[in-house]
Amino acid sequence: MHELFLQLAIILFTARLVGDLFAKFGIPTVLGEILVGVLLGQSALGLIPINDVIRTLAEIGILVLLFHIGLEADIHQLKKVGLSAFFVATVGALTPIFLSTAVGIYVLDLPLTTSLFLGGTFTATSIGITVGVLKSLGRLKERFAQVVLGAAVIDDVLGIIALTVIAQYARNMWIDFNAITTLILYIAIFFFFSPLLAKIMANFIQIIARRLGTMDFVPSTVMAMVFFFAYLSHLFQMEAILGAFTAGLALSRNFSLPFANILRTDEHMAQKIEHTMAPLTWLFTPIFFVYVGLQINLRVVDLTNPTFWKLFFILLFISFVGKLVSGFVTRGPLREKLLIGLSMLPRGEVGLIFVELGKQLRVYDEFMYAVVVGVVAVTTLLSPILLKLALR
Repeated sequence: MHELFLQLAIILFTARLVGDLFAKFGIPTVLGEILVGVLLGQSALGLIPINDVIRTLAEIGILVLLFHIGLEADIHQLKKVGLSAFFVATVGALTPIFLSTAVGIYVLDLPLTTSLFLGGTFTATSIGITVGVLKSLGRLKERFAQVVLGAAVIDDVLGIIALTVIAQYARNMWIDFNAITTLILYIAIFFFFSPLLAKIMANFIQIIARRLGTMDFVPSTVMAMVFFFAYLSHLFQMEAILGAFTAGLALSRNFSLPFANILRTDEHMAQKIEHTMAPLTWLFTPIFFVYVGLQINLRVVDLTNPTFWKLFFILLFISFVGKLVSGFVTRGPLREKLLIGLSMLPRGEVGLIFVELGKQLRVYDEFMYAVVVGVVAVTTLLSPILLKLALR
């Protein structure tokens, strides 16, 4: 336990130091924090092993970040770009699957299951890394960022469905369409009812705080609400971050339900929530990005093997093209389309989940596992730099 305290001290100090140092030179803070994880973890120094406590704190970090993003989101802008976000997410999810399957079978001579898993690995954008970069660059309020935010949420849902379908096919060599239909129904029910439930809970918190005569009641109950919606999201077979984002969106000052205007969050309550959550975001979010870096294991990569580099560049091309084209299905100037495509690039922890599952199901052998880890690592590390350059 005492070693864990030392590990957390190292993570928090180095993440903050390197992140701020990167920011000083105009590089996204997120990239510095991920690199800290790469250097401290299994890829380099091996000082910080992955354990359940760090994993849990990292999950809290991404929950707090997505709640905070939902809290700051411009719901009116999200509504305006909703259709564009849907097209971006759909194209960005389907293109990598079709590209990977076709290239895997006809170019690389891989089995169908492996090719599908490659597509699944490159399907889901890491919403945590994407919003972290845009937030650190101060661009989260711009139109392209709102398209990306909406698309990343939809993309996450599509990624869950893809993961379920592909993993089921890998295990059984057939697809249970009833299970897929049930999953989609669960997701629809969650997104329909959760905003109303969040508004009711927020209104209850407001009433209790007024009766007690203190707003000190708010911080712990808001965090309880974040954890509850994360659990609820998991219960409906979705990622916990979607529940946290939905809770934040429902509590934002400009979000209201057409049939329940009485449940609108008042200004004083909204300010208290934002003021409360900011320090928690500063504390826990760096742990998440360091954890992404800790998960990357570059030691498995054999840099001397020419076959490795051939596969690496082919898959890297697929992973880049599969997301870049998604930005070009929206209306707007070329620069905005490019920014959307680049924002959808990072795979991060989502891609690593697919990679680990592929290894467990023996879809990836050790060689293919190393190649895919390398591709996920490069998209994770390069996308913040490319996005920063494009924003210039």
